[in-house]
Amino acid sequence: MQYDFTTMPSREGCGSFKWQEMYKRCPDASAAAVPLTVADMELPTMPEVVSGLQQYLASTVMGYNGPTPQYIGAVQGWMLRHHGYLPPQEWFVDTPGIVTALLWMVQAYTQPGDKVLVMNPVYGPFRKVAKRSGCEVVETLLIDNGTTYDIDFADFAMKAADPGVKLCIISSPHNPGGRIWSREELQQMADICIANGVYLISDEIHADLILPGYTHVSAACLGEAYLDHVAICTAPSKTFNLAGFQLSNIFIPNKERREALREVMASEMLGALSYEACRIAYEEGDEWLRQLLELIDGNCRLVREFVARRLPQVRVFEQQSTYLMWLDCRACGLEEGELTALLESAEVFISDGRMFGEAGALHRRINVACPRQVIIDAIDRLEKVLNKR
Repeated sequence: MQYDFTTMPSREGCGSFKWQEMYKRCPDASAAAVPLTVADMELPTMPEVVSGLQQYLASTVMGYNGPTPQYIGAVQGWMLRHHGYLPPQEWFVDTPGIVTALLWMVQAYTQPGDKVLVMNPVYGPFRKVAKRSGCEVVETLLIDNGTTYDIDFADFAMKAADPGVKLCIISSPHNPGGRIWSREELQQMADICIANGVYLISDEIHADLILPGYTHVSAACLGEAYLDHVAICTAPSKTFNLAGFQLSNIFIPNKERREALREVMASEMLGALSYEACRIAYEEGDEWLRQLLELIDGNCRLVREFVARRLPQVRVFEQQSTYLMWLDCRACGLEEGELTALLESAEVFISDGRMFGEAGALHRRINVACPRQVIIDAIDRLEKVLNKR
């Protein structure tokens, strides 16, 4: 079956965060404007999920319904097929989204005044959940090597050795840089954390979105000796554009850590439709994902080649994973406000890099999970406005 990745679905009146924000900033945005900010897709929902949920609604009582054996089996099967490990059912802690799970884990595993180690740049909510829990954020600056980011292990080890640091939260693959951490890098981070009594939380929400030629290694696959010291955060939301169902599967091998997390959770039961949407996607979504990755890879190549040829003042980071591309605009000779104003004047709405930390200054993140023509139109407008400047 050939899936439809050319239709631009209407988001009118559905409450889409990124569309609402675009119109808030630019009320007169034209019909050609498409926001390429928040990490969801401008693509039709996988049809098997739509038809499967219709059948489910017609035959199921919408009461207090928890995960079924079929659901658990679908999640286990997906992880085994795509990532090489089969999480036992007792590892599962189902939560309404990974960010919520991170907040609860920080609350479960720290006391106010403790410290949480994160990278810079990295997904902004890592800092928010730490601060909201009364913790101090400690940052290790990633090394920009010209094409992607490397970990400064000397700095990482120094920060982790601070006795106040209780947790380390990593994005694996990395958001916003698109970097896949190697097995050796993950083991070195985990070894440093274990040696210093720091619990490692690996956010693997983008782990299915791996581009050709690259391989993701889950923290669950580092070896038996590591399992008591890591939590693995997974969800179908990025892979299948199901963020609105607010479901994530957190795998916590250590029993005491699992119980501590459940102690702070308001409820472990999610919506029945969330479980079913995930089950359908994981059981029937292999071919849909394969075709999606072809689209994403093509869109990434298009942006990279276009920028190299026509916008050499912009540097595009090597894309190893995700549909989120990281652009370094520092050589454009613009201040932050000027850059934002120029982009908005061209109706190019992409994420401000400062959301990801100070190292994101004068960087921008662009979401390419959309029909190819949307990307062509956006980068054409981007060229006109930057080269005119």
